[in-house]
Amino acid sequence: MKTIDVRGELCPYPMTITNKELDKKSGTEFKILTDHSPTLTTIPWEAKKRGFDTEIYKTGLGEWEIHLKKREING
Repeated sequence: MKTIDVRGELCPYPMTITNKELDKKSGTEFKILTDHSPTLTTIPWEAKKRGFDTEIYKTGLGEWEIHLKKREING
């Protein structure tokens, strides 16, 4: 799982940085570290368009991990 640390970044940078990594197609699982709550909606929305499922975990006061996993295509 590749970790992308966007703590300290404000929108739109966390989403832009994450999208660049997702578009590289260099992985199927990512862990995004963030302390900017708007990314809890923007990153999952963009990741879904790229075929990723999302899970969000609160890791501390004002900090989260967003886990992205590429959906498997069956059939």
